Amino acid sequence: MPLTSSQNVRLAALREEVRAIESAGRVAGRPCLPFGLAEVDRRLAGGGLAVAALHEAAPASPALGDEAACVLFLASIAARLEEGIVLWALSRRDLFAPGLAQAGLAPDRLIYAECRRDEEVLAVMEEGLRHGGLAAVVGEAGSLKLAAGRRLQLAAEEGGTTALLLRRWRRADADPLAPPSAAVTRWRLACLPSERLAVPGVGRGRWNVALVRQRGGEAHQWILEAPDAEARLALPALPADRPDQAIGEERRAA
Repeated sequence: MPLTSSQNVRLAALREEVRAIESAGRVAGRPCLPFGLAEVDRRLAGGGLAVAALHEAAPASPALGDEAACVLFLASIAARLEEGIVLWALSRRDLFAPGLAQAGLAPDRLIYAECRRDEEVLAVMEEGLRHGGLAAVVGEAGSLKLAAGRRLQLAAEEGGTTALLLRRWRRADADPLAPPSAAVTRWRLACLPSERLAVPGVGRGRWNVALVRQRGGEAHQWILEAPDAEARLALPALPADRPDQAIGEERRAA
């Protein structure tokens, strides 16, 4: 007896749910990449970012600063993965190699794939993930259907390669992280004023980093400092830990 259309829809949804459960089990058994910050790692399921899985990050707004923070955040993750080539599929020519190097991702580790549309970016990412010989695959896309995200997640698992996806804003009223996703973690970043220095100059970049969703764990939020040349993020120092601030506190107390 043939199934009705509503039964077919329910059956398809049930199959997708089973695939998601199976995928979660495979990810849970894989190693993780810690940030090296106890305050962050203890909030992540498994103590770090699951390797050979899909992770997404989006700027909190279409502002250039927030988007640059996302790029550096993903670059620092890719840099801390095992030594090897990182494939970066970009949709527009605004990637600044010296900036990536300052975040720990050296130019000799990068291969750029220039794409014209989101569909091309996702196709390149999938091929790179299934190759199995890359340290990481980074892509930039605005639109991502749930089925396409599942394909990336499966390709990451099969190839043993970490997938990092920058979700760009395409419209000011369309939050890139609003639709559902198959990603293991989803992040949102916004720029904050940098630390005030005792001398004229620009302090280390500072971000509001929100873990919007993670599989097997809860959401959380931190204020972190931008990565250094070793791809290491940092927690802002407390006033008592900064010599210039400590001196100022002593003077006010006096």
